[in-house]
Amino acid sequence: MTTGFEHTITSAADLDALYRSPSRLVAHKKTDRASAETAAFIAASPLVFVATADAEGRVTVSPKGGAPGFVAVLDEHRLAIPDASGNNLIDGMRNLLVNPAIGLLFVIPATGETLRINGRASITTDPAVIERVTADEAKRPKVAIGVEVERAFLHCSKAFLRSQAWEPASWTTAPDVRAMLRSHLADNDAADEV
Repeated sequence: MTTGFEHTITSAADLDALYRSPSRLVAHKKTDRASAETAAFIAASPLVFVATADAEGRVTVSPKGGAPGFVAVLDEHRLAIPDASGNNLIDGMRNLLVNPAIGLLFVIPATGETLRINGRASITTDPAVIERVTADEAKRPKVAIGVEVERAFLHCSKAFLRSQAWEPASWTTAPDVRAMLRSHLADNDAADEV
């Protein structure tokens, strides 16, 4: 595979040569279920990043948010994420139609650790599942993303510590998102619609 970069790593052996092996504790922290403690983390999380890939392996990541507990833990092996209304691109759900692999990253503000879950997903209209993920009848989701847990593990806090994401003194002013949107639309001959 060619890329726009030189000096690329192309084998697992070359990659392994650059990194030390994980400790026994780290190597054994992955599990195949959502334990009670995992369920408690999910219940406290108002934000999850959802990664999916299409049939060719092109990945997209989408944030999903709601009141803490908006993602339902149905049992130790299944979760349900409501699809709240948004921009209607539904890229992630289109991906799930051809590739059920899913990656989730649960975040709790001001907490360094994140919870990672990898698994297989499907799109469901099951009334019992929809009921579990409905916080408000006025905002009843059309579908939910059902996730079968294959791997669950707590991810260390180093990224949040390095980024100081939860430290207000480190926060910067975001670039003008309207200008960014205009730029993206101009790339697709739609700037005059802004």
